[in-house]
Amino acid sequence: MSLDGAHGSGGQPHAHGNGTIYASGQQNGAVASPPPPTYLTHRLRLNPNSDHKPDTYEDLELDFSPLVFSSLERYLPPNLLPQPRDVKVNYMREILLRYYPESERVRLQKHREYRQKIISNYQRLHRELYTMHASNFFVPSFLKAINENTEQAFRNIMSEPSPGIFTFEMLQPRFCEMLLAEVENFEKWVHETKFRIMRPNTMNKYGAVLDDFGLETMLDKLMEDFIRPISKVFFPEVGGSTLDAHHGFVLEYGMDRDVDLGFHVDDAEVTLNVCLGKQFSGGELFFRGVRCEKHVNTETQAGEIFDYSHVPGHAVLHRGRHRHGARATTSGNRINFLLWCRSSVFRELRKYQKDFSSWCKECQCERKERQRQSVAATKLEFLRREGKAAS
Repeated sequence: MSLDGAHGSGGQPHAHGNGTIYASGQQNGAVASPPPPTYLTHRLRLNPNSDHKPDTYEDLELDFSPLVFSSLERYLPPNLLPQPRDVKVNYMREILLRYYPESERVRLQKHREYRQKIISNYQRLHRELYTMHASNFFVPSFLKAINENTEQAFRNIMSEPSPGIFTFEMLQPRFCEMLLAEVENFEKWVHETKFRIMRPNTMNKYGAVLDDFGLETMLDKLMEDFIRPISKVFFPEVGGSTLDAHHGFVLEYGMDRDVDLGFHVDDAEVTLNVCLGKQFSGGELFFRGVRCEKHVNTETQAGEIFDYSHVPGHAVLHRGRHRHGARATTSGNRINFLLWCRSSVFRELRKYQKDFSSWCKECQCERKERQRQSVAATKLEFLRREGKAAS
């Protein structure tokens, strides 16, 4: 995927002809529609058109998530925005196909087939979970903040016990109970049918991917309508305003499940982590500072150490690159719902960046050190010239 911040011809699509109406040549003088435009380059603008309202793509059978197309549309060249939806789809699809290598596209196709096999055979327990019902899912204080959609409204319901880590009450007990029951029902179906499922990640042996058995659409709405507005305010430097893809799953901890989780970062720009229950002790999250890929294994600095104890229904929201882990669950069973939120735009832009001092603590330190050395060198040169002048 290539990007171009220019507004000139270098970053714009090129149509056949001079843009005039094509005459049909018919005797009655009727005017025919021009052929669909073709493009010599497929480029996105560096900055989005914030005034443009994107089309919806949820009714189309597409290779990629409909949210990806809606998100990318704001970055299309200006003269492409008024084009018919199918023209914009083809343009964005060409970009996405170059972005994903063939091996990745084959993997995605196999995963779609795997997911469809599950959805076709699994009998849902609580059908109301599969469509977003905000008033039944979320506590009133959370809904009120989302409806007001201001930084102050969000801060009114949130605590920020450590920089970049936000905690707040989010899910109603009834929703937690239904989601727990649905996951248990799915696990029972997996056991009875001996269906081999993919676990949420390479670090956990227990848990389930919620998208794989039909909750993808509901979780898309959760990310788009509820997490993205908050992330736009608190995580703009990591693509919080352009979140367009997600990975939703539950993890299960206990003596007969995964016990703890090692030190790691998430494959996400923003992570939502909500405890569903049940009865447990231990299992605290520990955080150790935000790092880019280059500095992920550097030492923890003063002020970056923070531990969080889970409360059912309460959420933790943080950057995916915030290093963290989970301590041992010493008794009972703890089940957590996680939503990894991703931005395809931010990931593309990140390829061309070397300095992440807007959010990586180690990049900040290196930048300050470079500035210090530059000031010292300038001062030394000034003193040297003053000495020469005096002599």
